[in-house]
Amino acid sequence: MRTLFKGGLVYERGAFSLADVAVRKGRVEAIAGSILPRPGDRILDVSNCFLVPGFVDVHVHLREPGFLYKETIETGTEAAARGGYAAVCAMPNVTPAPDGLKNLRVELDAIKKSARVPVYPYGTITVGGHGRGELADFSALAPYVCGFSDDGRGVQDEETMTLAMFAVKKTGRLIAAHCEDESLLRGGYIHLGPYARLHGHAGICSESETAMVKRDLRLAAKTGCPYHVCHVSAKETVQAIRAAKKAGVDVTCETAPHYLLLTDMDLQEDGRFKMNPPIREQADQDALIEGVLDGTIDMIVTDHAPHADDEKAKGLEASLMGVVGLECAFRVLYDGLVRRKKLLTLEKLVELMSLNPRKRFGIEGGLDAGARADITVIDPSLTGVIDPGEFFSMGRATPFEGWDTTGDVAMTMAGGKTVWAKHE
Repeated sequence: MRTLFKGGLVYERGAFSLADVAVRKGRVEAIAGSILPRPGDRILDVSNCFLVPGFVDVHVHLREPGFLYKETIETGTEAAARGGYAAVCAMPNVTPAPDGLKNLRVELDAIKKSARVPVYPYGTITVGGHGRGELADFSALAPYVCGFSDDGRGVQDEETMTLAMFAVKKTGRLIAAHCEDESLLRGGYIHLGPYARLHGHAGICSESETAMVKRDLRLAAKTGCPYHVCHVSAKETVQAIRAAKKAGVDVTCETAPHYLLLTDMDLQEDGRFKMNPPIREQADQDALIEGVLDGTIDMIVTDHAPHADDEKAKGLEASLMGVVGLECAFRVLYDGLVRRKKLLTLEKLVELMSLNPRKRFGIEGGLDAGARADITVIDPSLTGVIDPGEFFSMGRATPFEGWDTTGDVAMTMAGGKTVWAKHE
């Protein structure tokens, strides 16, 4: 059966135009101003909606295998589909750690069994993903992973990271680095800024992120390894990456909605505001937005990191780090940065949430004729309040709880299959 989207504003070559889209056998069959229906077609009226290439989140934590009380591949990918994501990349801080093919197969089997959208796993950089010690089996893992990361831990030793970069370069994959110099943390758990000082909290300095980014940028230039910086939060980091790009280093980076929409003075004494790296100051947010606009920052991810309710109910000091975001990221970004502040266009948001991650991580699909049909339908008129109680994710901790938004995902198609629809 063919699916025919009628009357939508379709994203093509950087702009929207009124067109119909036909999907058949999992692929985009045609895009044209008007496509005549055939007997048996499934016809979807998408008038007043935008059709865009399905979003891709290259930084999610699905917690399976090993931590099924926090999230499962099934619930995490259901959340992804609801949020407009047609594919996700799963971070490797699971048990067993995907540091070799035997361990990775456990995760691949779970993905095959339960995933609602395509999942591309990462392999670890070090054995166990501890940021230290012996390197993972890159050559064995490379055909099955989207890249290598010890997310949650920065690789602390320069020699270890140098060897990793030389080895990963040979595989054709990239290193996606959680950058955190643990010697500079000094017991901090939120940003070392005005809120921490006013309320007596131990702070995390921006240098703990930026120092490791600068080290890795130097090593990426030396080794030629493709390098991706995870969850950029600090203005100094943006400056360092901008300079490295101008110098020809093969580097990309990401940030997340909470860094673009909140500052440390928006914090509350609640675990749903605690993540790593932390939400920083207004000057950092301004630098991040500038980086998004000038292309220094390539993509927006959620860093979706679910925990059990009791793990997030211990305030800023004692709660575990990590918030969820798959089901509300587009809503808050569109409403906040596109509709209200008018800092971004929807076209730019599509680049950040779909085109750029697909290109950098080699993920097929989209909204071009002949492509795997990964399509997100956006209804700009949909309104609602973000209610974690309605999430498919098992995680409930989001700093955006209670936000009133306009504009939402109406449908997600992955590989030609409708994986979520608001009205079906």
